[in-house]
Amino acid sequence: MLSIRKNLLALLAATLSAIPAIARTTETSHTLLPAPQHIEFHGGDVRISAARLMMAADSAQWADTLTALGVRIDPRARFLITGKIVDSIPGAGISDEAYTLGIDNRRIDVSAVSSKGIRWALQTLRQLAESTPSRQLRLPRCIITDWPAFPWRGFMMDVGRSYISLDELKREIDAMSLFKLNVFHWHLTENQAWRLESRLFPMLNDSINTTRQPGRYYTIDEARQLVAYCRERGIMLLPEIDMPGHSAAFERTFRHDMQSAEGKKILRLLVEEACATFDEVPYLHIGTDEVRFTDPEFVPEMVAFVRSHGKKVISWNPGWHYEPGEIDMTHLWSYRGKGQKGIPAIDSKLHYLNHFDLYADIRALYRSKIYRQTSATPDVAGAEIAIWNDRYVADEATNASQNNLYPIMMAMAERAWRGGGTEYFDSLGTNMDRPGTDDFKEFADFERRMLHHKATSLRHIAIPYVKQTNVHWRITDAFPNGGDLSRRFPPETEGPAQSYTYADSVYNTRRATGAGIYLRHVWGPATIPGFYADPQPDHTAYAFTRVYSPADQTVGLQAETQNYSRSEPDLAPLPGCWDYRHSRIWINGDTIVPPAWQSTHRVRSNEISLTNENAAARRPLLVKLRKGWNDVMIKLPVGSFSTPETRLVKWMFTFVFTTPDGSREADLIYDPDAQAPGKIRPQGK
Repeated sequence: MLSIRKNLLALLAATLSAIPAIARTTETSHTLLPAPQHIEFHGGDVRISAARLMMAADSAQWADTLTALGVRIDPRARFLITGKIVDSIPGAGISDEAYTLGIDNRRIDVSAVSSKGIRWALQTLRQLAESTPSRQLRLPRCIITDWPAFPWRGFMMDVGRSYISLDELKREIDAMSLFKLNVFHWHLTENQAWRLESRLFPMLNDSINTTRQPGRYYTIDEARQLVAYCRERGIMLLPEIDMPGHSAAFERTFRHDMQSAEGKKILRLLVEEACATFDEVPYLHIGTDEVRFTDPEFVPEMVAFVRSHGKKVISWNPGWHYEPGEIDMTHLWSYRGKGQKGIPAIDSKLHYLNHFDLYADIRALYRSKIYRQTSATPDVAGAEIAIWNDRYVADEATNASQNNLYPIMMAMAERAWRGGGTEYFDSLGTNMDRPGTDDFKEFADFERRMLHHKATSLRHIAIPYVKQTNVHWRITDAFPNGGDLSRRFPPETEGPAQSYTYADSVYNTRRATGAGIYLRHVWGPATIPGFYADPQPDHTAYAFTRVYSPADQTVGLQAETQNYSRSEPDLAPLPGCWDYRHSRIWINGDTIVPPAWQSTHRVRSNEISLTNENAAARRPLLVKLRKGWNDVMIKLPVGSFSTPETRLVKWMFTFVFTTPDGSREADLIYDPDAQAPGKIRPQGK
């Protein structure tokens, strides 16, 4: 425990010492994330060099954090920091995590119903300190009353398919805690490997029975260490032993199906061992998805067996069908997942990061209601975001970047803590609402706070997301290309305009905002709307804008016309092509050539890792902008929405200028309607 405290202290000191100067938190521009339910600023700052600490819980964590923030803990100090457990927080919804945090000239007072609230108050204080960095702790005078809208706020990592190191998992868990997510779902077993050590059956972890990353699994001691690591950060670790499906590793080892009589005997011993390994954890997730049930008694027997070992049981839905009382919680996945009255549900239906792009999907997730509820009900406990590593992961940091993990984590943290939302992905979907609307203002404020944390508390992590609420486009109605993806249409010959005439029909343009635009979402418009209400195959669209640069300069460019899902064995584009659809990008009439693709294999395979196919996984292209207005045009043809090279064709684009190193957005103005001298047309065919 002492070494953990020392490591935490060193980490906090290193983190806080390098935080750049940022404007002081104010009532209208605080950077807290998730935003608290109620916050009232009283004006002015409080400077704290020494303090007495009187905490009813988590006093060690408070002492370590305050010390890292430059506060000397001194029992004789005049400044007092107190934390007490109270019966209730007036007005709070979910009371066991509720807290109040009051900061005044001579004291900081925390009240909470349990130690959970005291811990969340500490994370709020850390964020306030990051907003007012200095050698001496400086905090705004304020009072915060806060509680979560949903008790279950989770993140799932699939380590069964691709092993993820403990160091990387801990980095992700640290971020979860900072943003008040409270469940780390550890998906441990899969067809490729059984990643949890078994001392009863060591051959289960043997390389000969592992088809991906042989020899990589977590020992029982490491599993217990991670449980403790989570607990110290206010997070419950939820282990998953998938049964009876996703169990090829089990079958390779024992030569028995889990649903056979012999298989069930072995599985009971493994479940018993897992329950002992995770003895401090109240739940066990048993999977039950994507499988044909051959034994109608299998699931009821396993639920009863797990419960007999003192665990509550969670199961995927769709999966086994339960009646109330037969399972403790269901976990909704896929569009077919449906909650059941009398059984608390966890919503992950459209929360799979492995299919998300870098910019558009976060907008849909941020505005979404959790299973159409604005706060918890007896039947809706909360939500989880998830990363499924179907495709082999060779680079953990790139995996986090490509899945946009940290921005999405912050979006989920805000939605699950604050509650609310306006739709279930089915109205605006991934589209950004018009500038000036409440929806736009809310997302822009979230983006501001999120980018603040990218620059401060998460600055040691590579996060490719940059500001997108300032990026504006015009996008044409789609021209029918008759299956000829190379066919040219008036935007290529006439340049940017608000409307075009082609084949005796008028094709208009509409404005759109964002660095990523889905013309058709991968799941289709009935599930998640994109730019076109009724997108059809064999069409070609054009997007264009004008960009004002204050000087001749070299900038970075994040661009892609196909975002590759991390669960698909799709092929990289051919050399010199952005995709398999003849997409083109022009800046000031000059063709922008795509990067040299690192993957050159021509047979689809999940065992070959993604390399630089996605913009988030590579450094930005360097391009030159001239002083004044610059024309950008993107040609976006599409044929079928599924092809032999790319199963999930994403009719979309990503485009945003960054600093040359890609760390932040370039200082530019995007306005597709700006008046500029001349009209630059794309050069070449």
